[in-house]
Amino acid sequence: MTSQLAFNPIRKVIPVLGLVLLMLTTYALPLAAQEAPSELKLTDPSAPGFEPAIDMYDPWEGWNRGVYRFNYGFDKYIFLPLVKGYQFITPEPARQGVTNFFNNLFEIRNFGNNLLQGKIEGCVNTVFRFAINTTLGLGGLMDPATDAGFPEWREDFGQTLGVWGAGPGPYFVLPILGPSTVRDTTGLAVDAVGEGLWLNFLVNAPDWSTGTEDKVRWSLTGLRILNTRSNVAFRYYETGSPFEYELVRFLYLKNRQLLIEQ
Repeated sequence: MTSQLAFNPIRKVIPVLGLVLLMLTTYALPLAAQEAPSELKLTDPSAPGFEPAIDMYDPWEGWNRGVYRFNYGFDKYIFLPLVKGYQFITPEPARQGVTNFFNNLFEIRNFGNNLLQGKIEGCVNTVFRFAINTTLGLGGLMDPATDAGFPEWREDFGQTLGVWGAGPGPYFVLPILGPSTVRDTTGLAVDAVGEGLWLNFLVNAPDWSTGTEDKVRWSLTGLRILNTRSNVAFRYYETGSPFEYELVRFLYLKNRQLLIEQ
């Protein structure tokens, strides 16, 4: 009798516990179903929101960090003072004209890489941009093509290699030029050779006096370098992050990944 009285409260609690477990199961199943896509997107390319992992392979990190510090010193004590001098003597509208001129001059690179990537629309767009800006844009100093519906389709050979299936390879910080990868460094070299041949052709086309070609070529190259750096807002060790090297590496690799996937 006593044992039955002791067991009675337990028997009353069992149905309550069963009801609680049933309610928890009822609410937990939908929540688990809602969480499944966020878990799947990490591994399943067909799931909504899937993002492939960024390959941040950096086996030469010691070298890269050393070059990063060198670039900081070069930028601070040599490059930026020259850029500030260029900005001081060249009004902003004139600098914009210089930017437009070089963008138009080297549309040949965009055309070639769009063609190699099979982007026919990009090729047609680039041809129209070059024609409009060279004529109506006064040799490329202005950019009426963008207003006419022909925005720049900027492509480089590093992107072309990525479209062809080449992986980025190790992360690589180039002296003065900054973040890159083995693939993008190869692409940079190919583009530089192509642009150099194109520039030589344009410079040698007029009937200059002896030695003038070299002066024009080096003047255009120097102006392009200064103008390009003046358009980049980045300053070393001013991001506010104690992990600036890692941050720059991530942003560079992510940006390149997105450009190739377009």
